[in-house]
Amino acid sequence: QVQLVESGGGLVQPGGSLRLSCAVSGFTLEYYAIGWFCRAPGKGREGVSFISSADGSTEYADSVKGRFTVSRDNARNTVSLRMDNLKSEDTAVYYCNANGPTGENYWGQGTQVTVSS
Repeated sequence: QVQLVESGGGLVQPGGSLRLSCAVSGFTLEYYAIGWFCRAPGKGREGVSFISSADGSTEYADSVKGRFTVSRDNARNTVSLRMDNLKSEDTAVYYCNANGPTGENYWGQGTQVTVSS
């Protein structure tokens, strides 16, 4: 069974940090590009960061550049999103997405991040 499970969300004060993880099963992670998306209250889903399956290159939304870092550990079947200097605007549900070499597209259920003082 294909499964993506996000974890690491929670309540944090502005300026704090969190580390989100996406644990995958049912497919070989090394062949998949991974994206992190978020859905803030009252807004649609937006891309946050991406990491390729080929060379590990990364991309970030302008709003998180310099603050978030995405990484992958194919041997452990996990992808991480380190979030530093968090802002209230980062409050959202964060989702892990996997895209495979022949059109596979999988989503996790999301983890809640709340940034509040």
